[in-house]
Amino acid sequence: MPRCASAMKQLAPTAVLARLIAAVLLCVGFGGAHAATADVYPTASSLRGKYNASQDRLAHNQFERAMFLDSTETSESENGDIYALVEHPFAVVRAALVSPGNWCDILSLHLNTKYCKASVVEKQDVLNVSLGRKYDQPLEDAYHLLFVYRVAVQTPDYLQVRLDADKGPLGTRNYRFVLEAVPLEDGRTFIHLSYAYAYGLAARLAMQGYLATIGKDKVGFTIDGSQASKQPIYIGGNRGLIERNTMRYFLAIDAFLGALSGSAQARFEQRIHDWFVAVERYPRQLHEMEQGEYLAMKRKEYGRQRDVR
Repeated sequence: MPRCASAMKQLAPTAVLARLIAAVLLCVGFGGAHAATADVYPTASSLRGKYNASQDRLAHNQFERAMFLDSTETSESENGDIYALVEHPFAVVRAALVSPGNWCDILSLHLNTKYCKASVVEKQDVLNVSLGRKYDQPLEDAYHLLFVYRVAVQTPDYLQVRLDADKGPLGTRNYRFVLEAVPLEDGRTFIHLSYAYAYGLAARLAMQGYLATIGKDKVGFTIDGSQASKQPIYIGGNRGLIERNTMRYFLAIDAFLGALSGSAQARFEQRIHDWFVAVERYPRQLHEMEQGEYLAMKRKEYGRQRDVR
């Protein structure tokens, strides 16, 4: 974690801005729901109520599937929420997502996740996660976060899983994921993924620099108007950033659930192919590299992860 702070100290103000911004973004761009809020939909009935009240949004949206995305921004935090139907029975979803090791397989699909290992520390399940740039790099050059994993609620008709990293570098804090799920009568599952983080002054300044330079043309999914040609104008800025990453992690969960059969190697290959194809359905927001480059990078990271363990 000190590597993030040292990267800022070593770069002069006139050095390559992209390097400074990238160092900070890797420290703040990974997290879950803000700690100042209460448990998100902590009962099956409330999540079912959300499902019943959202039929129109599930049926009519820009994603071409039954899902929708919301995002919020404050002066100190960002939050993204995805609600979606997945084509898997609740029993399958619950069995898959109550395993901390499976969450490492999910998180590792993201471009910036270089390594993840589940272990037990002081009777708590934890995930040791290493984050890096969008290309292959040594683990010693990555940034590290420790997430506490817990199944907050597990009943026959409701699941809530949380990943928490309360402290981070450069004043970042409250890194969290919250995943909820309920069964539907048609055999599918309705899930809610919440993803957010809070940040301090150093990270906020770096984010402003990123959004004014490298990230100025990047957008999210919320439509914020239309052009004269009637093409949609998508939201940018911090909300665009949180929406892109929320979508990446949701698609990772979906890809993992779709690849549960077969050998470990076959499941891995299906996951990385399916995740990339799913991401490329939204190239305006999510395209970052070509398929061959992504697959080669993830295969190398997967092999390294098995060796390190």
